[in-house]
Amino acid sequence: MNDVSNTQAHPKLQRFLDKFTDISVKIGNQVHLRSLRDAFATLMPMFILAGVAVFFNNVLFTWVLKGDMLAKFQVFGTSLTNGTLNVASILIAPMIAYYLAKNKSYDSPISAAAIALSAVFIMLAIHVSVTPDGAKKTVEVTGAVLYSQVGTTGMFAGIIIGLLATEIYLRLSKVKALKINLGDQVPPAVGQSFSVLLPSLLTLGLFGVFAAVLAYFNADLVTLISRLIQEPLRSVNTSLPGFLLIYSTGNFLYTLGIHQTVINGSLLDPLNLVNMNENMAAVQAGKQATHIINTDFVTVYSQMGGTGLTIALIIAVLLVSHYKPYKDVVKLAVIPGIFEINEPIIFGFPIVFNIPMIIPFVLSPVIGSLIGYFATAIGFVKPLAYLVPWTTPPVLSGLLASGGDWKVVLVQIVILVVCTLFYIPFIKISERVALKQAELNNQ
Repeated sequence: MNDVSNTQAHPKLQRFLDKFTDISVKIGNQVHLRSLRDAFATLMPMFILAGVAVFFNNVLFTWVLKGDMLAKFQVFGTSLTNGTLNVASILIAPMIAYYLAKNKSYDSPISAAAIALSAVFIMLAIHVSVTPDGAKKTVEVTGAVLYSQVGTTGMFAGIIIGLLATEIYLRLSKVKALKINLGDQVPPAVGQSFSVLLPSLLTLGLFGVFAAVLAYFNADLVTLISRLIQEPLRSVNTSLPGFLLIYSTGNFLYTLGIHQTVINGSLLDPLNLVNMNENMAAVQAGKQATHIINTDFVTVYSQMGGTGLTIALIIAVLLVSHYKPYKDVVKLAVIPGIFEINEPIIFGFPIVFNIPMIIPFVLSPVIGSLIGYFATAIGFVKPLAYLVPWTTPPVLSGLLASGGDWKVVLVQIVILVVCTLFYIPFIKISERVALKQAELNNQ
């Protein structure tokens, strides 16, 4: 079968791949990026629950309920959304702090999470403008925390505050002069709390000073990060060119044996999730979703049936291949592939270091993304607005993510057909290479 030997005849290519792999591994193991991925993986069930809540409120309930009864039932979805989607920054900051402290082998990561959570609230604006129901003018309110501050708008602020607060706290905790030792006679929990008392006070005190300076200029950190960092970065990374470049790079890494989340999990997933959450919030408010590229976009169009759209590879092998090793691997991979779990085919086919298969593996998601994007851009389908688990099977994923739009399913079928046809010639080439290698090995 095709393996690393495909590159042995090209020493320069092999050296390039080895160097590229080493760099990618270092990036993937970078402690801050790893902590970020761990945090989002932990919170993903909550964001999926928000998607389910929006689906119930704006699809299922509207089929059978009207008027006041509908409004009463929609409290169910609204409450779930408020506790998940609309407090995203409050959730993400302590999760990042916990995993960063844990990944740095700090002995009490939960204390770092508490510091980060407190820092988020310290950096919120004290005075906020709100418009009361029925009023035409906004009024200034003191001491209120708005969902608009701590929801998707503040998600990137939560990430930065979580990372920054934890780094400061961990560094100060290493300074022996700042540790208060009460001896062995006190309970361990009490001793630990006093040991980090000064680092905690200094960390939060620094954030308090920063908040006061910003307030002097009528500003707050959450709003500044949203305007100066989150929005410009999101406009680039979730644009069509930016998305295709980053996502394809992540898929290429996978062909070298490095999981695509090394790149995509850090550069795309947080920003796609912000777009996804804003789409869900828009639908929840009775408005039109606006972001084409989001978390569901990847699941439904780019990654349907697994990274590299390998469900199309499975279909292609079943249709045209007579090579027994490939057919045997596909038999094992077909059930996991339906649920977007494609490690069996990536490492069993293999696709890793299999040069003929690298091309369709990297480019098939590009084809799926382009078809899905332009189908949405021309108005044939609407932007996806109901977050579904990434393991949702093809066709069902499109149906649920769109709130029951069969045109999205049709787009998925078109993508499957096109990508299956695209995989076929490369399968034939890969078969010839495998047979040739087998002949050489038997000589």
